[in-house]
Amino acid sequence: MVFAREKSLNICIIPARGGSKRIPRKNIKEFNGKPIIAYSIEAALESGCFDQVIVSTDDSEISEIAIKYGATVPFVRPDKLSDDYASTISVVKHAVEWMEVNNNLIDNVCCLYATAPFVQSQAIYSAFQQLKKTKSSYCFSVTSFTFPIQRAIKLTAENRINMFNPENFEIRSQDLEDAYHDAGQFYWGKAKAFKDELPMFSKVATPFILPRYLVQDIDTMEDWVRAEAMYKALQETFILS
Repeated sequence: MVFAREKSLNICIIPARGGSKRIPRKNIKEFNGKPIIAYSIEAALESGCFDQVIVSTDDSEISEIAIKYGATVPFVRPDKLSDDYASTISVVKHAVEWMEVNNNLIDNVCCLYATAPFVQSQAIYSAFQQLKKTKSSYCFSVTSFTFPIQRAIKLTAENRINMFNPENFEIRSQDLEDAYHDAGQFYWGKAKAFKDELPMFSKVATPFILPRYLVQDIDTMEDWVRAEAMYKALQETFILS
């Protein structure tokens, strides 16, 4: 008798611990009319990429809100992965291994941040296609710096100015190489890559480039106010629904 191989799953992991410090209760704070985590859950579900959208949390209130918006919360995140020092990869690794211990085969994983209200379902889908097409270990969102990093300056102890790379002072901006940074939205990867904790910022990854107007880190209340203003402006121009 030949037994059919169990289907491998594609899952989304949304890390959302309860103990955020700089913005208390950040992951469920109301953003433009609903908890900020709802934007990530809804985008993941709308992308059509996932067999399960899982929120990894240590907090019962976050669990309730996550379930309300359509995610699952199949486990409670351990305390050792809920402090200020737990890495994102270790949180995803725990979720993947928990799923596998509970009789699930995991193929592809997308780590999606809870505070990413600008994330688009189409971007999640397209990045997944890019991951598969390029046969990379990871594909994650990036965006370009607004200013040439080669002309960055630093302040001295005497409150004077120095350039990091003074040899670039006379070079025209358009002649300098473009530089990019992590956009802080989503991180696709093979389950094995997360379990092996492969370095993400390396040649095993392929970038999914986002326009700068869809990127905003939200780490402080100043960031939060800016992000809400950006979101409302994008709604008015019909870029966001």
